[in-house]
Amino acid sequence: MKDGPAPVEDHETTAWYRTLVEEVNDLATVVDTDGTITYVSPAVTRILGYDPDELIGHEGYEFVHPDDRERNAEAVERVLSDGSEPETVEVRFKHADGSWRWIEATMRNRLDDSVIDGILLSSRDITERKAYELEAQELADEYEALLNNVEDAIFLVDVVGGEDDVRFEFERLSPSYERQTGITTEEVRGRTPRDVFGEDQGAGLEANYHRCVSAGTPISYEEELVVDEGARFWQTKLAPVLSEGDVTRLVGVTRNVTDRVERERQLRQQNQRLDEFASVISHDLRNPLNVAQGRATLLAEEAESDHLEPLLNALDRMEAIVEDTLTLARQGDTITSTEPVSLTDLVGKCWATVDSGDATIEIIDEVTFEGDPDRLRHVFENLFRNAVEHGSSDVTVRVGSHGEQGIYVEDDGPGIPADERESVFEAGHSSAKGGTGFGLTIVKRIVEAHGWELAVTDGTAGGARFEIEMSEDSELS
Repeated sequence: MKDGPAPVEDHETTAWYRTLVEEVNDLATVVDTDGTITYVSPAVTRILGYDPDELIGHEGYEFVHPDDRERNAEAVERVLSDGSEPETVEVRFKHADGSWRWIEATMRNRLDDSVIDGILLSSRDITERKAYELEAQELADEYEALLNNVEDAIFLVDVVGGEDDVRFEFERLSPSYERQTGITTEEVRGRTPRDVFGEDQGAGLEANYHRCVSAGTPISYEEELVVDEGARFWQTKLAPVLSEGDVTRLVGVTRNVTDRVERERQLRQQNQRLDEFASVISHDLRNPLNVAQGRATLLAEEAESDHLEPLLNALDRMEAIVEDTLTLARQGDTITSTEPVSLTDLVGKCWATVDSGDATIEIIDEVTFEGDPDRLRHVFENLFRNAVEHGSSDVTVRVGSHGEQGIYVEDDGPGIPADERESVFEAGHSSAKGGTGFGLTIVKRIVEAHGWELAVTDGTAGGARFEIEMSEDSELS
């Protein structure tokens, strides 16, 4: 304080100031120009755990974290050089228990006309606020890293206005969005979907945005948004961000599915052509074939000729090709409906339809799985027929399970050479006399339509072994 007697008025002012600083929640501190603490209010005990006498006479820098001392000294220097403006600084100050507390200190230079000499600091504990800011920054950094590195395109949309007059404005696009569309954040920030994509496409986007705001929950949809030839169809998920119950922002995650949509379109066209092809075979070809078979049979009953038996065999082979072609055309569609299938029951029914001669069937495991039993009959009938046609007259066929999601069919016949194992699934490939070459192609198509995988390898007895690896939803039980 100033030396010499002070007027009564000054004593009253000092008492008023002292009462004020001792009663307020903030910590009041006075330091001289050398940084020595000359006064500390009683709030220091509550905030920092010290008795005021423990700090008075010490330099404040002693209690400031080493990493913050330079910033603190610069603030003090600015206050001393320009006393007209206060300075606020955030530093870590050592607590009496040895921990560090974040303090926000506002410094004021008390000039000669003041009752206080030196610098007056008004401080408050902001440790909790700093912890929250640090947590928020870490979270923001994580979101930033996600936004910058995720492969899917992300866009942020501000929701402006009230319920009756909602306006959507783009706020930010992720780098992936910019790469996939060629549109940048700078080009769209503050603009509406209609501004960016035109009236028609923009109206479609806004309709989905309105739907998300009204629902107040995430929505998913597929949309057509023409950006270029390679970016036309998008799978989008839109989520609302709520503040005090109101939707203030939309976060969109979208993926370019143009290639998938085009493939599905091509597949539908192929399936349509296959249906047309199957219809031609079923009606236009089968009908005259049946007529020819009937006439040839009648002719064989009425006359003898060396040409009749080859003719009947050729017509029967044509009928087999027609049947297999129809099966091939109709069995490749994706399976949409399944039911529990007993391997024992399925094998029994299929083996009964095969001209097995002296061949035998062994069911090693009794298991159940999810599948389409009607289509699977074509699989096992063709595998059994393949084993009998390529094996000896007394070939043994075994059926069982392997692993947690696999089924096998194997025989003890001659097997399939390693260099032919891929080609046996090609349409028209057959090494059996009189075979159509479609049997194993049909097997592969139906297995893949279930979402499964088919492979051929050596059997345990040296023959051929076909292994079907099922998907998780068809796990054996």
